[in-house]
Amino acid sequence: MKVNGQNMRTIWVEGDVVKIIDQRLLPHELKIISLGTLEDARAAIADMKVRGAPCIGATAMYGMAVAVRNDPSDITIKTAYDTLNASRPTAVNLKWAIDECMGAIDGVDETKRADILFALAAKNCDDDVAMCSNIGDYGKALLDEIATTKDGEVVNILTHCNAGWVATVDWGTAISPIYKAFNAGMNVHVWVDETRPRSQGARLTAWELEQHGVPYTVITDNSGGHLMQHGLVDICLVGTDRTTATGDVCNKIGTYLKALAAFDNNVPFYVCAPSNSIDWDMRDGLKEIPIEVRSGEQEVGWIMGRDEDGILRRVTTMPDPAKTRNDAFDVTPRKYITGLITERGITNASRAGLLALFPEKG
Repeated sequence: MKVNGQNMRTIWVEGDVVKIIDQRLLPHELKIISLGTLEDARAAIADMKVRGAPCIGATAMYGMAVAVRNDPSDITIKTAYDTLNASRPTAVNLKWAIDECMGAIDGVDETKRADILFALAAKNCDDDVAMCSNIGDYGKALLDEIATTKDGEVVNILTHCNAGWVATVDWGTAISPIYKAFNAGMNVHVWVDETRPRSQGARLTAWELEQHGVPYTVITDNSGGHLMQHGLVDICLVGTDRTTATGDVCNKIGTYLKALAAFDNNVPFYVCAPSNSIDWDMRDGLKEIPIEVRSGEQEVGWIMGRDEDGILRRVTTMPDPAKTRNDAFDVTPRKYITGLITERGITNASRAGLLALFPEKG
């Protein structure tokens, strides 16, 4: 997508150096950092310099490649796998990515391992862009149907967290259909949940849409149901960090509440789910998906922003910032999901529906 008018991805290689955007500083500063070691990659994921399931997976692949380039021994490969696998627990793309790496170099001579992994990581990034673009095309068809019924009036889309360009390698998942529709000239408007904690909607989704020129309005997290009650939301589009083989969806905390409100108000609620975010071994999202609990004091008790003088400050609005809890994700049961938008098409949230699109997983 475009940043200051220039095409950009979230992760790329310059010469032989892996580069990423430090997303913690957006929208206030666009800072590019390098990943030169396994620890660089681990910290980028664990400290949320990168976030979003597809972007985490891409970073993990390059983390494996960098580690093996520095030392191609079996011991280092095992250490890299274990280190990256422990960096964040919820998004399934991370384990999928490092499993792919392990398979690619199994039995391969040490001298060839790094080249194979760098090539694999580059291909994964291109594949991710293609998947997200396809999701955008299928999702745009839904927006086309809504636009037809509204006879040129604005199509209002509500989204939660950031499932856009910076959460993937390019295009995004839930924001990809919006970009496709906007680029085609559709009259769209996005309700952007601020998404506390970390305000990933207000900071990242709003920044992306601003860069691309897409009309949007940031709303508080508790506003979505009210807007739906008053007919101001035509469709909800969200992403996913892990989708079970039966269609349950784990996504940023607060997604479940939006799904409940959409269900009660007959607003279509779609999840944009690339296939590498589907966990084919899981059946019950509420019982099986590990929910990451992050530091409440750091992310809920304190917030960072720019003051009226343009200075970045960290402030608290609480008497005791330590008295907080910070579950990072929740699970939306499949019964509240209108459909899953994948790179192969749209299906209902069910095992049968997913296997119809991905029969090789049966």
